[in-house]
Amino acid sequence: MLKKFLSFVFLFSASLPLLAEEEEAVRSSGSFYQTLIMIAIAIVFFYFILWRPEQKRRKSMEQKRGAMKKGDKVTAMGIVGTIDKIQDQTVIVKMVDGSKIEFVKAAITEVRAEEEGKPQEASS
Repeated sequence: MLKKFLSFVFLFSASLPLLAEEEEAVRSSGSFYQTLIMIAIAIVFFYFILWRPEQKRRKSMEQKRGAMKKGDKVTAMGIVGTIDKIQDQTVIVKMVDGSKIEFVKAAITEVRAEEEGKPQEASS
C-alpha cells in the first residue's frame, strides 16, 4: 500500500508542473485581455470627458470668430474693445479712449454682437 501511495504521489508531483504551466498560460492570456479592456476604457474616458468637449468648444469659438463684424464688442487677452476693421488673420480693435490695437483672430476669447453690447431701452 505504501508503494501505491508513493507511486501516486510521484505521478501527481510529476503532473503538477504541467498543470501549473497550463494555469500560467490561461492566467497570462486573461490578464492580457484585462489590460486591453482597461486601455480601451481609458481611451473612451479621455475621448468623452476631455477631447470631445474641447473640440466642440474650439469649433464654437471658430464659428464666433468667423461671424465677427465691425462694431461687435470683443475680449482679447482681457482687453475689451470694439471691432474697427477685420483683416485676413488679424482684427483691429478700438478701445474706449480711441486708441486702436491689432490682435490676431485666435487671441479673441469672447465675441458679443453689437446689439448685445447696447443697454436695452425701457419701453413705456
